[in-house]
This record gives sequence, structure tokens and C-alpha cells, in this order.
Amino acid sequence: MDFELPESHREIQRSVREFCARHVKPFARGWDEAERFPTELVGPLAEAGLLGIRVPEAYGGSGLDTLAYAVIVEEVAKCDGSLALTLASHNGLGTGHLLRFGSDAQRERYLPRAASGEWLAAWALTEPGSGSDAAGLRTTAVRRGEGWVLNGTKMFITQGIVGGFCVVLASTNLAAKQRGITAFVVEHGTPGFKPGRHLEKLGMRSSDTAELVFEDCYVPDSQRVGEVDHGFLDTLQILDRGRVSIAALALGLGEGSLDCAVAYAKDRQQFGRPIGDFQAIQWMLADSRAELEAARLLVYRAAWLADREPRYSREASMAKLFASEAGTRACNRALQVHGGYGYTREFPVERHLRDAKLCELGEGTSEVQRLVIARHLLEQR
Repeated sequence: MDFELPESHREIQRSVREFCARHVKPFARGWDEAERFPTELVGPLAEAGLLGIRVPEAYGGSGLDTLAYAVIVEEVAKCDGSLALTLASHNGLGTGHLLRFGSDAQRERYLPRAASGEWLAAWALTEPGSGSDAAGLRTTAVRRGEGWVLNGTKMFITQGIVGGFCVVLASTNLAAKQRGITAFVVEHGTPGFKPGRHLEKLGMRSSDTAELVFEDCYVPDSQRVGEVDHGFLDTLQILDRGRVSIAALALGLGEGSLDCAVAYAKDRQQFGRPIGDFQAIQWMLADSRAELEAARLLVYRAAWLADREPRYSREASMAKLFASEAGTRACNRALQVHGGYGYTREFPVERHLRDAKLCELGEGTSEVQRLVIARHLLEQR
């Protein structure tokens, strides 16, 4: 049993860390305050191979495994949760759905453009009236001739405005509920498909989040992804790997905040000595270190299983549940260590804390993860 990353993955980790030091860390605060998606970074991300992490080399991607994907998201999140969310959504959801269930023609059209940064990918499941109850979506796709007509509204869609294409889940049989859902890939600019309002958020402010509106949007059947009425079952597999990436994102945010807290505790003087000398501060740092180490073991195990086992839903949910809550606690403790300064924008810990909260909500809330874990436990018994 080896708990160390392979040297190939440590090299990826070092490379991404250097990339973030040059291109991300100095600018993350400004992007957040302006609530601006950093379009100027798309090119450098593509050149670094970060927009085609799991895309095979034959399509212009890096062809890396899920563990490398998790390591990359974790490393980027240490500097900027918003950018890590962009990478997770682009690589794991929109591109990932086509990689897993798309036709050869769809892969040839979309994967090279995604890996090169020509088109960012979006993935649209959530709606104004259906979040945790994903099977309750109301967007419809009705047969018309050789294609389908989509109508409905999607909510909280990452890359909803800046994306070049979107994988959309729609009901092709409302009466069948989750057994009547089908996926389609729709390009931006398709008549009847348009972004709605840009959403203002507590955190992840420089990640593009928007509504999507479909009004009599016609797509040919060649844009259907996977089998008719099989989209929800496919989606469950996409969400499993997505939960691994969100767990890695939360881990990175926690690690970034802990690094800040340790540095501040060594530097900040009170009562004639560094605050790190005081037991109250030491215990907060120790709790965060222990919880984040435990989270890393869960995240890396789930990522490892994702490339080796057909079913890893329980492990993905455990990683996502524990890492997201541990990451939020670590960010909160880091802000406490900084005291009043932590509550200002002078230090990144307040941004990390705002960003971390999303990890307890997106890709299935903590409550949903507990339901998934309990269901597996009871089925085993």
C-alpha cells in the first residue's frame, strides 16, 4: 500500500503550482472583486494542457487520469476557487459527458475545440425548480422531423455565458420522470438558445454562472448524446466523477487557507510573541491539518477508483461530503486566526471561505451525499 503520489503526478503538481504562481495568484483578488471571468487566461490554460486534462491525445488533450485531474483542481484551488471551478466544470461535466457518452462524430467536433480553448464547455442539469430533485426537471425535448425542439430554463450553469457549447438534459417523456430524460449538445448561437441573466454570487465570483433559456430551440438528432431516455442514468456517472473534482476543489481551498494561517501565525505578534505560540491558535491549525489529511485520503482514493471500478458512487460521495465540510471549516479557522484582518479583503482567507461554501452545495448538497452513503450502507446490509 503506497500513500505517495507517483512521481509523474508530483511533476504535474509542481508544474501547475508554477503556472498558478505566475498566472493566477497575483490576479485572483482582482478577478473576484470585479466579478469578471478571466478570458485572457483561456489561452495559457490551453497551452498548459489544463483544458483537455482527460481528453485523449488523439483529440489534442493531455490524456491524464482522474487522480491527475484531482491533483490539478486541488492545486489551482489553493490560489483561486473560481478558476478551479471553471476547470472542474469544463473538464469533468461538459467535456466529460461527451468523452464518456458522445458519438465519434461528436467527440471529433467538440473535444479538440474544448482542449484548445476555442470552446469552453457547459453542462446544464439544474433548473429554477429542480436542484437536488434532478429528476424533476421540466425542460422538454419534443420530436420534430429528424430532430428535437427544446423548451425550458436552466439555472446555475457554469460557463453559461462564455461557453461555446453546452450538454443539456431535457425530458423526452415527462410521465417517465428520471427514466425519460435525454442529453443533447447545443452550440452557443443556435437559434432559440440564449444565456439568461448573469448570477451574482457570494463566492466563486469570477466563475461565470448564468441562466440558460431554450425557446423552440431545434437541434438535429445528431446532437443527441447517448440513447433516448437514458440521459439520467448517464448523468449519475458524470456526477460521480464531478463529486471527486469538487472534493478536490474544497481540499485545495482548505489547504490554501491553512498555508495562509500558518504564515500569519508565525508573523503576527501579540503580547510580545508570535500568536502561533498560543495554544488556542495551535489547536485550530492542528485540527485543520488533521482533517485535510483525512480528506486527501478520501479524495485520492475516489479518484483512483474512478479509473478502475465501474461503480464508486459511495466513495465519491464520502470524499465530497467530508472534504467540502472539512475545507469550509479550515477556511473558517484560517479567518479566525487572522482576526480582524481576516475579515478584510487584504488577505485571501475571506475569499477562500466564500468560495468554499459552494462545495457543500454544488454537485449534490451535503444532505444528498449523506443519503447516497446511507443508501449504499443499507443496501449492503
